[in-house]
Amino acid sequence: MIRKSNDISYHYGQPLPASIYTGTALESAPRLLGQTLVRCTEDGEIRCKIVETESYGGIEDKGSHAYGARRTARTEMMFQAGGTCYVYLIYGMYHCVNVVTAREDDPQAILIRAVEPLTSRDAELMQLYRGKLPSGRIANLSNGPGKLCRALRIDKSFNGCKLNQLDGPLYLERGEDVSSLPIVQAPRINIPYAEEYAAKPWRFYIKENPYVSIVDKEAVAYLS
Repeated sequence: MIRKSNDISYHYGQPLPASIYTGTALESAPRLLGQTLVRCTEDGEIRCKIVETESYGGIEDKGSHAYGARRTARTEMMFQAGGTCYVYLIYGMYHCVNVVTAREDDPQAILIRAVEPLTSRDAELMQLYRGKLPSGRIANLSNGPGKLCRALRIDKSFNGCKLNQLDGPLYLERGEDVSSLPIVQAPRINIPYAEEYAAKPWRFYIKENPYVSIVDKEAVAYLS
């Protein structure tokens, strides 16, 4: 079923192409833009458009938790087959949600950095969960990985859930046609420890979307 929100069509109840889950993180991170993240709660479903992602791919990426094939209790989900959800905690207080891609034992993950609620009802539920916004700007609901997890009540209990199965508490649906979106790419955020990998332009976002966490003035157009 195709529905419309703010004059944009999205595909309610339709799964993402399997190729998004089987591709590398770098291949699939821009393809996740415009797609729909669905959170099922006791108060109803919340649907959001993904507007910003970061790629963390393979054992050679010094920005990745699994760099050098580091396989621990924390990183284990990165080694699962594509479609798995990887959730971790930073600074002891903020959760971050990732989409695992590629084949089993090849640790690839895409951090979802920002989402935009599809409808006013979705925004209302997210604000209920998030609480009072510091600046009052509605975009502050979910313009960052920790913020969106709070607004969607995503925590470590979601680690390992299957995002490619449409009957769980958190999953992905088809959204907009990614080829129609003005996508730009820029270096990832806050990973100086990644050395030469810190400057890789592996963050992707929808240009001029108000929910993007950080706008990079030197971002360049993404050419698929």
